[in-house]
Amino acid sequence: MTHPTLPGAAPEPSRTESLIEYPSLFPIKVMGLKVESLVHTITLIAHQFDPTFDASTITLRESKGGKYLSVTITVTATSREQLDELYRTLSTHPMIKYVL
Repeated sequence: MTHPTLPGAAPEPSRTESLIEYPSLFPIKVMGLKVESLVHTITLIAHQFDPTFDASTITLRESKGGKYLSVTITVTATSREQLDELYRTLSTHPMIKYVL
């Protein structure tokens, strides 16, 4: 079912259009329980999808209570498919609670 477009309204972007220009640096925030291997695990996954990933760019932030850790990685995004698969891999990993 198609929805009519209001006169003067901008057309909706199609699924294939992207607001991201590729390649570009793309930050991703990953949160999980603060355990010793969390950062290492996230780094390994980032390298799978971006062989040029620079682990020295990682930023960390603990939750107020110290139970959780927020890890921000910045990958070189080369396609929507790459980002979709990276998000899927991160979000389905048992150590990771959220991916933003």
